[in-house]
Amino acid sequence: MAREFARTDRVGQEIQKEIAMIIQREVKDPRLGMVTVSAVEITRDLAYAKIFVTFFTLEGQNVDESLSILNDAAGFIRTLLAKRIKARIMPELRFIYDSSMVEGVRMGTLVDKAIAEDRKKHENDVIDENASQESDIEGS
Repeated sequence: MAREFARTDRVGQEIQKEIAMIIQREVKDPRLGMVTVSAVEITRDLAYAKIFVTFFTLEGQNVDESLSILNDAAGFIRTLLAKRIKARIMPELRFIYDSSMVEGVRMGTLVDKAIAEDRKKHENDVIDENASQESDIEGS
């Protein structure tokens, strides 16, 4: 019987949880807004980890700037992570912006807009149809 979860998946989940807490509690950079760790991908040899993050940006805050802040602090975060997780190998961390949340909101907005336009068009068709029926009745 195959394992339900690979070791890298379990380690990735633990790293995701711990990094989220470390960023929230330990990283004190005022330029960094609210950060959410959305996923972690780890290589099979546990040497490298891609940390996917999303930002709730403040006015004038740039995503690239926030990513560079996190990548500059990667060594500090890795050190704290090593103290919290007992592992022989602590992966090198690389932070990557996860645009899926932004894309999801954009797609939802497009769908809502299309539905609203379709309803409006349908209402106009019904009004036009009723007006033509009334003119047919008056013409008889």
